[in-house]
Amino acid sequence: MTRQTALMPSFVDFIPEVLEEGVLYVSVRYKTACHKCSCGCGKKVVTPLTPTGWRITYDGRTVSLYPSIGNWKLACRSHYWITNNRVKWAEEWTAQEIAESFSHDTKLKENYYRKQREVPIASENPAAGATKQSGWMKWLERWLSRR
Repeated sequence: MTRQTALMPSFVDFIPEVLEEGVLYVSVRYKTACHKCSCGCGKKVVTPLTPTGWRITYDGRTVSLYPSIGNWKLACRSHYWITNNRVKWAEEWTAQEIAESFSHDTKLKENYYRKQREVPIASENPAAGATKQSGWMKWLERWLSRR
């Protein structure tokens, strides 16, 4: 097992079935980034790009993913950052730290999506309780209707 020290971005429409070592595949179309685990174990690591998940930045040459990649469900339990195409290794987390992180992430997602469903309509009677769909929900409906 050879640890990766860098991941080069490859912008694709579809993530390939066979992933190359040292490549971070980014599908803007499907809002996903994917790579082989940087520890060298060969496992596929999928990072969905969502408002409450991972975010990617691209400066024209390099990519960075935030937050860190914590492969807690893999046997290797590797933990690293991808910053400016470089893999920066992070400390191993305890079982308690992992559980707290999952709980925190779940709460963030629940709060975000609840707020998206409950965007109030500006009206003369704010107590009416009317809501409108968020831009994200409208986009999702349009996307689903095209299938």
